[in-house]
Amino acid sequence: MKNHLRVLSGTAHTALSQAIADSLGVPLGSATVETFPDGETFVQINENIRGRDVFIVQPTCPPANQNLMELLIMVDAVRRASADRITAVLPFFGYARQDRKDRPRVPITAKLVANLLVAAGVNRVLTMDLHAGQIQGFFDIPVDHLYAAPVLIKAIRERGIEDLVVVSPDVGGIKMCHSYAKTLGVPLAIVAKNRISAEEVEALSVIGDVKGKNVLMVDDLTESAGTLTAAAKLLSESGAKNIYAGVSHAVLSEKGRERLDASPILEVFTTNSVPQAYGSKVTALSVAPLLSEAIKRIHDDESVTSLFNVG
Repeated sequence: MKNHLRVLSGTAHTALSQAIADSLGVPLGSATVETFPDGETFVQINENIRGRDVFIVQPTCPPANQNLMELLIMVDAVRRASADRITAVLPFFGYARQDRKDRPRVPITAKLVANLLVAAGVNRVLTMDLHAGQIQGFFDIPVDHLYAAPVLIKAIRERGIEDLVVVSPDVGGIKMCHSYAKTLGVPLAIVAKNRISAEEVEALSVIGDVKGKNVLMVDDLTESAGTLTAAAKLLSESGAKNIYAGVSHAVLSEKGRERLDASPILEVFTTNSVPQAYGSKVTALSVAPLLSEAIKRIHDDESVTSLFNVG
């Protein structure tokens, strides 16, 4: 297995790439990725990968355009170096929120990104917690879609939080939150919200009983933390005790960290899918073991279904 498996890393999240390689017990492949003075990206693969099964790790997190273009160029370099199969490993899939036409004359950028990856030469995609699951259907190649839930729920259980209620901070996340509530064996509540702008959110009302309870808000993604902090304020006013959050991708900006620090949220459980997942209240859990096990199973033509199980 190790002789034919190669893991390469873009510059988006080299720490995660190295952790994945270490978990697999293979060296991280050697590649030069540089930026010319005019902003163009240069890539050179520094080892023989002819006939190899190559996995390129590159979350398309901020700067999204730079990281996406770098990934496409790496894929082209690997394809032209005669790799047998190319898998794009995107722990975080950028542009996933632009998955439909929700107003006139706008693009479906998630579909465009899928087309670009396939056109560049990607044979399959490994990703985690897509903002919209239907994005898998945008690809005409296999997509292995992992979930962060087993990693997050394990950490939450280890905290031993009693009288817990899982809360969806918006109506769109009910399905995901119901899964968490069912697995943890606790009730579910919902916060109704109104989005004012890309960074401003108004929490309107709480549906469900949170008074005197510890609550866990669950979401797939946060950047400016507007939704989480507005919901946390309303939950606190509604009598909730300790407030936690479980987020798959914490693509946090400085404004997001400041909002979390000033909010009633005690702790944010998240993954290290992106390098922006840090802050005084942020606990980033490694998904390197999960991704490395998926890579191993893909390489060995084994099922990845059991990776969805929560222990």
